[in-house]
Amino acid sequence: MQKLTKTKKLVVSAALLAIGMLLPYLTGQIPEIGNKISPLHLPVLICGFVCGWEYGLVVGFILPLLRSITLGMPPLMPVASAMAVEMAVYGAVAGKLYEVLPKKNSSVYFALIAAMLCGRVAWGVVSIPLYGMAGRTFTLQVFVTSAFINAVPAILIQLLVVPVIVIALKKAKVV
Repeated sequence: MQKLTKTKKLVVSAALLAIGMLLPYLTGQIPEIGNKISPLHLPVLICGFVCGWEYGLVVGFILPLLRSITLGMPPLMPVASAMAVEMAVYGAVAGKLYEVLPKKNSSVYFALIAAMLCGRVAWGVVSIPLYGMAGRTFTLQVFVTSAFINAVPAILIQLLVVPVIVIALKKAKVV
């Protein structure tokens, strides 16, 4: 199995960051659709698996903030700021668990589900003060509705797309 060098990890991370900048255009930059399918999450999760937890963490943190600052979507406060923490946790947990778990296909699913759960919890925790600073109330009902009920399409897409890509890259001996 080929191990990615630091330079290759930087290049792959940059490519995934660029993909993350472009993917929301598939939803027409419509927040209601973007919230349902969460296109930014896919490259971050893949980055964690392919490049490692450190790169996944950095790409996850930078991506929503960079999109917010350069393109105005998502809004910086409180959305992009909370997403930065959520997605940093996605990339870090996916990468770290994949690193330490046995190299089985089932490990990809376990690491992905754990990352998705941890990231959503981190988003909920940081959303409380961030939404408060923005003059909005963040309740348990808002958390459950936003992180799980409204996110079912995104969760399904992530569970279908990310493992297929990671397993294909593993079979191709890229990771």
